[in-house]
This record gives sequence, C-alpha cells and structure tokens, in this order.
Amino acid sequence: MGMQSTIAVEAHARRQRLAELALLFLKLGTIAFGGPAAHIAMMEQEVVQRRHWLTEAEFLDRVGAANLIPGPSSTELVIHIGHRRAGWPGLIVAGCCFILPAACSVGLLAWIYVRFGALPVASGLLYGVKPVVIAVILQALWNFSRTAIRSRWLALVGVTAAALALLPVHPLLVLIAGGAAAGIKNLLARARPTRKSAAGAMILLGSKAAASGVAAAAAIGVGAIFTAFVKIGSVLFGSGYVLLAFLRAEFVERRGWLTSQQLLDAVAVGQITPGPVFTTATFIGYLLHGPAGALAATAGIFLPAFVFVAASAPLIPRLRRSAFAGAVLDGINVASLALMAVVTWQLGAAALVDWLTGLIAAVSAVLLFRWRVNSAWLILASAVLGILARGRIA
Repeated sequence: MGMQSTIAVEAHARRQRLAELALLFLKLGTIAFGGPAAHIAMMEQEVVQRRHWLTEAEFLDRVGAANLIPGPSSTELVIHIGHRRAGWPGLIVAGCCFILPAACSVGLLAWIYVRFGALPVASGLLYGVKPVVIAVILQALWNFSRTAIRSRWLALVGVTAAALALLPVHPLLVLIAGGAAAGIKNLLARARPTRKSAAGAMILLGSKAAASGVAAAAAIGVGAIFTAFVKIGSVLFGSGYVLLAFLRAEFVERRGWLTSQQLLDAVAVGQITPGPVFTTATFIGYLLHGPAGALAATAGIFLPAFVFVAASAPLIPRLRRSAFAGAVLDGINVASLALMAVVTWQLGAAALVDWLTGLIAAVSAVLLFRWRVNSAWLILASAVLGILARGRIA
C-alpha cells in the first residue's frame, strides 16, 4: 500500500512537471520575439530566477551544450531544460510546446500569403518589413562577431569563409572548412608552442546548381520536402539566420523550388512571428505543398534537434573540457557569421529597392544598435508604414 502510494505521488509529480513545462513553453513560444539571444534571456528569467528549476551554472552548461550541436540553439536549450526537469517526456513536451505556437502562426500567414499575397495590403506589409529584417540580421551579425572573432586567425578564417560562400561553395563545406582550419591551428599550436606563426591550406570541392524556375507545388512530394529539411536540420550550426544560406543553396540554387523573392518573403514572415526562426521552414513547406508540406517541413527541420540533444547529453562534459573541440566550434561559429554576412548582402539587394526602403533600413539599424529597440515594434511600425506607402488599402 505504501509503495503504491509512493508511485502515485511520483506519477502525480511527473504530470505536474509536464504541465508546468507545457504552460511555460507555450507562453514563451507565443511571446518570444527577437531571435535566439532574446529567447535565451527570457528562459533564464523564467527557469532560473523565477522558478528555480536550474541553477545559473546548470543553465549556462546547457546553453554551451546547445551551441556544440547542429540545429536551432534556443530550441535545443528548451529541449535540454525539458529533459532536466522531467526526463524524456519533458524533452518532447517542452520542445513541441515551444515550436507549436510559432508553427501555427507561420502556417496561418503562409495561407494568407498564398491566398491574398497579390493584394496591396499584403505586398505593402512585406515591402515595409523586409528592410527591417535586413537591419535585424545586421545587428545579430555585429553582436555575434564581437564574441566569436577573438583572434586574427579567426578573423582570417571568417574572411576566407565569406570568399568561399561568394564563389559559391555549399554552406556545409564552408562550415567544415572553418572548423577544420581552427582545429588544425589548435593542434599546431599545442604541438609547437614556441612558434609564433603557422601556415595552412584549405582544399574544398564545391558545385553550383543553377535554378531552373519554381516547380509547381503539386509536383513536389511531401517526402522530398521532409527529407530536404531533415538534411538541413542535421548539419546547420550557428544562429537561425544561418538557415537562410542553407535555404538559398538548397531551394533556390540547387532544386529551383523557390525564387529569391519567395525566400525573402519567408524570412520576413519568420521575423514578424514569435518563437524559433526555424519555423521559416513551415512557411516554405506550405508554399511547396500546402498544409501537408508545412507539417513535413516543420517536422523535418526540428526532428534532428530532439535527436541530437538526446544523444549528446552524456558527451557534454568531455566536449566542454576538450581544447580541440572548443577550437573547432570557434571556427564553425566564425564561418557561420561569414555565411550570414553573404546572405544579408544578397537579401539586401532584393529588399532595398528604393529610397524609402533604404531609409527604413537605416533608421531601424540606428534604433537597434543605439537604443536596442525591440525588433517586434520596428517590424509592426514598418509594416504599417509599408501599407500606407503603397497607398491602396483593400
């Protein structure tokens, strides 16, 4: 009787923890604007300061762990917290509840885009929002670079990675090259500590697939969409903004499923919705194959994150103590920033089409860099301005 009572109490406690995880991450998934850095700050307030589920040290350990594996870092941090709080069920509940609100809102906007995208209000909204997207990415690029580029060698790695991306070499190869260069430098420095310089070379093979136009949605299978996004989710290091480089290479250049304009629209929609930036995949999936495509793309892009968090937890202590693994990660991060810079340049050419969009981008950049205005307010204001500027509200 006593054992049954203990089991019942433990089961009730587990259900309560799962309910708490679900409510917290549904809330954060609904209100968490601003990208991964903002998400992590909000989680620290909720999980460490308010609820005391983790200590500051435990929280920071999981932030580091999320940055050591491919995928969306803030979503992977959510999954880590869920696992720490309620085991394997918590891992699934926390991750799904954080993703769900963003995926639903992006899916709704994708339906509106497909159904009403040609109307002046919709085109005006995106006309105003796209320049802010460029400013937001520039701010993220600046903030990340101040942390990531900690030596002249890493700066050289970044410049080389940007040059490779412009050729263009596939983003995955650029990341591998960056990680390899930093890792080799670390090995040489440890093997010959008295030498002040070392020479290195990077040999890469890359190919460019020309886009042949956007395929009809009916011709693109759900399985192909799912597989394409699983591949991207399995190899993508860095910020969610690096996703843009992979999407461009995969869907615009290689497969020809999207135009550059559609990709920029998908990014804009990802910016005007809360939660993970990776739900840009939901929008693209809807464009390619309706609701089924949206579901396949969302499941595909996020599935690797759950797998990597579950598999990497036992390895985290050793990885964090390894100087070589840390050096490789530094190189990957710098190469990720180079990809972000190249993609920002390419998207900027499509977004800044006249003096007004240029002014919106410039003012947004000043407000973001100087006063750190919440990007959600800038996006809302620029959407209204874009609609008014077009002068035709349906």
